[in-house]
Order: sequence, then C-alpha cells, then structure tokens
Amino acid sequence: MSDLRDEAYTPNITASDVVYHGAVWNIRRETFDLPEATGLVRDMMAHTGAVAIACVDEQERILLIQQYRHPVRARLWEVPAGLLDVPGEDPFDAAQRELAEEADLRAARWEVLTDSCLTPGGSSESIRLYLARDFELIADEDRHERSEEEAGFKFRWASLDEAMDAVCAGEITNSIAQLAVLQVDRILRAEAAGEPTRTRSVDAPRRLIDGRADAAVAAGTAEADTADTAGGADRPRA
Repeated sequence: MSDLRDEAYTPNITASDVVYHGAVWNIRRETFDLPEATGLVRDMMAHTGAVAIACVDEQERILLIQQYRHPVRARLWEVPAGLLDVPGEDPFDAAQRELAEEADLRAARWEVLTDSCLTPGGSSESIRLYLARDFELIADEDRHERSEEEAGFKFRWASLDEAMDAVCAGEITNSIAQLAVLQVDRILRAEAAGEPTRTRSVDAPRRLIDGRADAAVAAGTAEADTADTAGGADRPRA
C-alpha cells in the first residue's frame, strides 16, 4: 500500500481565542509553534463540519439539487448535504437526516466515499461524503417542510455522463458536487470491471478532525465554544 497520505499533526498551541462569534461558526485566532517556525498567528473559521450524500439510483443516475448560495450570488447544482450542527450527532445519523429533509428519501445501502478538507488554509471544516443507494420515497405527510433557500430547491436525476460533462466543462462549480460525481464515476467503473471500490463502512473512523466543540473536547483537541453548537434548529443550513 502506498504511503501517500495526509499526516495528522497537532502543534504546540500557545493561545486560542474566539475573536468573532457568528450564528453558524466562529472565527478563532490561534498562536502556535512548529519545528520550522515559532510564534505563528493564524485566524481561522472554527467550523462544525458537514456531511454530503452522493445518491445513485438503479439507472446509475446521480441526484443533484439546485440551491441559491448568496455568498457567490448563484444557484448551484449540489448533492444533498448539511452541517454537523447537532451536538453529539453521529455523522451517519446526520447524513440520513439530511437525505430525508432535503430529498424526501431514505436509503437502504450506505458507504463512505471520502473525508475532505474544503478550505484548510482558513477553516477547520471537514466533510464526510457518503454513497447512498436503494431508495424509498418518504410519504407526503412525513416529509420535512423546507423553508428559506430550501423552499426553492430544484431536483434532477442526471446521468453520470451528463454530470461528468458538466463538471469537466466547469458548469458545476460546487466542490463537493464535483467530488461526488468523480467518486461515483470511479465506483461504477470499478464495479463494472469487478475491481475493489475502496469504499468504507459507515462506522469507519473519520480521517479528519471533528470540528464540533463537544467532539473536540472529548478528543482533547480544543476548548468548547458555545456558539459552535448552540441553536442548531434555528441556524442557517448548509
């Protein structure tokens, strides 16, 4: 097996302070030492982390959801996703919840595709991407009532060829949607060739830090910030 992999490393952190408390995440300023440099000061978004789901149906189509994203002033095609903003919630439980809330679906088959850092130069956000298959549509009376940006969702089951073309042409710009399409293409090609898919079980340990305050404390990696986990039901959604 190749040794090409990221290496977890916790430096000597000499100061860590929240300099801005936000509705969804905080900005934290930390001072730390590395063997190659000391007294480094960095501001970073203290992010709760997130989950995303690549949904593939029996026709090998992938589910895409169009949602307005105000910071980039665009309606982006994405995969179902959401924040880990419920204290103590297991990422797999969060993924099942998000799939039900955003797509009105339950899935019988789940696997882990990857854990990813989105903007590691300025944010602690990590996201776990799942592969979900074998779906059941949730009955109308049991569906989550979507509001705000979610009320404008548009859904599309896209063929993998169509999705790959859109990604490669730069027409789909959401990074997690891009990753989901590329991973699904890899998985389906491997399955067709009878090769290992290298997916992991849903209880596989996360390869990146859990940024939620309660999990960070349990791991002994950071002190809790109340705003990092408070008020999940009333906070803007991913």
